[in-house]
Amino acid sequence: MLIRRVQIKDAKALADLSGVTFFDTFNGTCTEEDMNGFIESYFNIDQVSEELNDENDFYFFAEIDNKPVGYLRFKEDYRNFPLMEKCKAMELKRIYVVKELHGKGIAQQLMDFVIDFCISNKYEMIWLGVWEHNTRAQKFYIKYGFENSGYAHNFPIGNTPQTDYWFWKFL
Repeated sequence: MLIRRVQIKDAKALADLSGVTFFDTFNGTCTEEDMNGFIESYFNIDQVSEELNDENDFYFFAEIDNKPVGYLRFKEDYRNFPLMEKCKAMELKRIYVVKELHGKGIAQQLMDFVIDFCISNKYEMIWLGVWEHNTRAQKFYIKYGFENSGYAHNFPIGNTPQTDYWFWKFL
């Protein structure tokens, strides 16, 4: 497996992978209309291209045989959780793997990658939001030393209210 930075020329592949993995993760948690609207709003080529054009917005693919099978996104961004401004902190915004390859170690390699990046760049903390009902993801993060911070935030999918917990890991 290869982990490489996503480039602007990969925008369509990233948009497609993002939409598929988000759908597979959250299908059935909201209405079809809300799901489709969310994917169309956040995983379209224009939105993804704008994010890829920001050199401080880090997207990386996990590839097998030159095919993206997972990705992660991280950025030093304190807007959603201003408490993090008290230290140098990196937000892990997304980590997804195609469902057919769950349990194959890809998510672990992506997590190791972002942790190594943060340590190498002298970050003090990594934080992320995880859906309150996604116990599989929560167990994965806890395995890596993340803890529930006790803080939560609303993360609606369209008109469907949902809550994410803020998890953090001190480095």
